[in-house]
Amino acid sequence: MDKTNMTRRKFIQSSAVVGTATAAGGLAASSALAAPVEQSAATAKPTISAHDNANIVETTAGKVRGSQRNGIHIFRGIPYGANTGGANRFLPAKKPDPWAGVRSAQWYERVCPYAPRASWNNDENAYLFQWDDGQPGEDCLRANVWTPGINDNKKRPVMVWIHGGGYATGSGQELRAYDGENLCHRGDVVVVGFNHRLNVFGFLNLSQFAGADYATSGNVSMTDIVFLLEWVRDNISNFGGDPRNVTIFGQSGGGGKVNMLLGMPSAKGLFHKASVHSGSILRASSQDISVEITSETLKALAISPSNWQKLHDVSTEQLLQAGITAQHAVAAPLGPITGAPDIRNVDRLLGWSPYVDGTILPRHPFDPTAPEISADVPLIVGTVLNEFVTAMDNPTAFDMTEDQLKSQLAKTYPGHADELLAAFKKGHPKANPFQLSSIIGVCSWRGNAVKQAQLKAAQGKAPAYLFWFQWQTPVLDGRPMAFHCSDLSFVFDNMERCETMTGNGPAARALSAQMSQAWINFARTGDPNHASIPKWNPVKDSDGGQTMIFDTPCHFSENPDGEERKLFDSIPA
Repeated sequence: MDKTNMTRRKFIQSSAVVGTATAAGGLAASSALAAPVEQSAATAKPTISAHDNANIVETTAGKVRGSQRNGIHIFRGIPYGANTGGANRFLPAKKPDPWAGVRSAQWYERVCPYAPRASWNNDENAYLFQWDDGQPGEDCLRANVWTPGINDNKKRPVMVWIHGGGYATGSGQELRAYDGENLCHRGDVVVVGFNHRLNVFGFLNLSQFAGADYATSGNVSMTDIVFLLEWVRDNISNFGGDPRNVTIFGQSGGGGKVNMLLGMPSAKGLFHKASVHSGSILRASSQDISVEITSETLKALAISPSNWQKLHDVSTEQLLQAGITAQHAVAAPLGPITGAPDIRNVDRLLGWSPYVDGTILPRHPFDPTAPEISADVPLIVGTVLNEFVTAMDNPTAFDMTEDQLKSQLAKTYPGHADELLAAFKKGHPKANPFQLSSIIGVCSWRGNAVKQAQLKAAQGKAPAYLFWFQWQTPVLDGRPMAFHCSDLSFVFDNMERCETMTGNGPAARALSAQMSQAWINFARTGDPNHASIPKWNPVKDSDGGQTMIFDTPCHFSENPDGEERKLFDSIPA
């Protein structure tokens, strides 16, 4: 979302759908903080291995041969499940057929089909993100692994990345930020990415009329992820990883999937730490919405529930288009969106999403409390400052006046414009009117992250660390600000790969060193603290707002926006 106003259809099509203060003790960015980056592959001339036999690993289905770059072994497109097309549509994932010999795993394979990106038509957005949407196909259960060592009996922390795009779009290769090579160099960790079923392929709820085999069809997207985590458990040792030290982390819709996994009994024990970026979706969808969007899909295909078997006969493209039509139909009652969507009430807008079925997902993951089954799992959760409301493809956005901002707020929050403006100006005194409109517009995203951390802290069994990414990119005259996804280049230590997002300047590289090391430390020990950042304390209790603010300089605050959030939360969603 790169405008302050957008239609419901554009939001659904957007790749960014969740389907984005001051304190003492700051640490100034310095050249010393950038030193670790100089040791990484980010600034070195790439070296490619030509020795095939040096990159072979045995998996439970057979041997795979990867590649090697700068000393990191890379395996792409490993089947962790069988083809989910044809007779396997809508069924739980199955193990892949074993293969003889050595299977090549040099490059990404199929991604789950999804709708065209609205941002393909927005030049500046496309320039920043430089999407790689891959080749669509239903045979999409594929894993990608980056590792410093194979077959060496070492027990490295494993970091499993869950891509964003709401629950309807995206893949493990869509953004350059997802590349795990530099994290492996910096932290001696193993990074895993993957694809799984999405949208109509992953959430079509046939449970009411298709028999016991399809009882979980409305949540097979999520059970695909559990299947991937089982594959990690059974295979990652040969890739140099420790199956007893697995961290799941995801952004936007990927963060939402992390939340769902925290509440899924079938996922218990398959991961040990979790991190949620701009995806604090605290509630799953309802059975009513799940049934409604399935009915709309059948309607679009002119298939009656009694003839549901015909769903196996339609083409991949026909099924995808019917799913898109159904998603728009379910979201239609919401009308146009003004500004960013309110994450407190986003289930109908998303359409295709996990739902509470009583079995796969017994309850909403973080409503009314944090899930007890994952109470012992440490958590990092946070957002970026500007999320969906940016000035990409809007060169005159920063010309907004305070009067125009007041008028906008009066329309969006009737009766609250003056108090909102006063509170947010106090908290962000250097922000121009457009920047203030952005921070106000995405306040629900920050608020839900704080609430999630507080619910976790209230359990008193594992820490919850809260962050707020505020660094403003210098690219495009700074108009993208701290946009949805902007933190990922830093967490993955991919400044150069993502230079169109970051500018790859000294300040960005220093912040990248700080952030990537924090997430590596968290994956290793459950504590993100290290010598190059201020002390990062976890959220204290159910009222806590303790937050690490990632900026230049980084600083820690006990409650940087308490007044703003209290006011915003008093306004109905």
